[in-house]
Amino acid sequence: MLGPSFQMSFAAVIALVAAYEAARPRLAEWRQGAGWGGLLLLYLAGVLLTTAVASAATAPFALYHFQRLASYGLAANLAAVPLTAFWIMPWGLVAYLLMPFGLEGLALTPMGWGVAVLLWIARLAADMPGAALLVPAMPAWGLAVVAAGGLWLCLWQRRWRLLGVAAIAVGLTSIAAAPRPDILINHTGSLMAVRDADGGLAVSSNRRDRFVRDMWLRRDGQAVAAAWPREGASADGRLMCDPLGCLYRRDGHTVALVRDPRALAEDCAVADVVVASVPVPWFCPAGTVVDRFDVWRHGAHALTFTRRGVVVDSVGRSNGDRPWTLTR
Repeated sequence: MLGPSFQMSFAAVIALVAAYEAARPRLAEWRQGAGWGGLLLLYLAGVLLTTAVASAATAPFALYHFQRLASYGLAANLAAVPLTAFWIMPWGLVAYLLMPFGLEGLALTPMGWGVAVLLWIARLAADMPGAALLVPAMPAWGLAVVAAGGLWLCLWQRRWRLLGVAAIAVGLTSIAAAPRPDILINHTGSLMAVRDADGGLAVSSNRRDRFVRDMWLRRDGQAVAAAWPREGASADGRLMCDPLGCLYRRDGHTVALVRDPRALAEDCAVADVVVASVPVPWFCPAGTVVDRFDVWRHGAHALTFTRRGVVVDSVGRSNGDRPWTLTR
């Protein structure tokens, strides 16, 4: 039940049942006396309605799990659904009927033509500009509120069912309200990221640990990230770098981002937060220290600046203290 496949499938099913239950009287009225042209228009309208309802129902779960929305689903399904219903699936049924006689190839060949066209439609929709809209990650409580509002909207039949729309809206606003870390460091300390003046992430390298970098950017709603300067200041002036590391200034905090042990003596003296890919000696006077041993023990770390100070979170803290949790 915690997986996206289960959640998206059942959200689409219950939303479609509720939508067609509400639309059934009007659809029956339109169907009476409709000619072939009217029935064709009703079928296309049904495809549009089905796609719109299913897309709306699965969108919050797509945002939560994948941080993206498909922009051209309605247009693509207008071509893909009739192609599947009237060409691909009938030929698939004929292929089953011909299999006992060894003649299934007669049906699989035209079925393959339809599948090729279906894949072409998918590639065309995926390659269009703005095909996927990236959105920052939704917190778990936001998804829970959206799911509760959706169930309220779908299960009731009185006018008070519309209160579910308000709950859905509140859950979706959690995307904007969710706190986003200001500094990230991966589980080996080889990759770091800081938040720039525009609210995006800038990474220490676009070459190292690309999988983790892409995960960070996706959860932040970004497609690409700028790399830290090797020497000098960043465009927004928050980062000042040299070959040994960088100094990052944010909300009155000075953060040393250390890559080389030779920078520790100077950086520990001027920074109130030290984030290092190397071990930091115990006598470093900085108020908050995350070094190579911390990420080795507790995994990747995230630092967030708040009014109360620096909040440090890690994978180890999220895992909790359980018999199967790895501790070092």
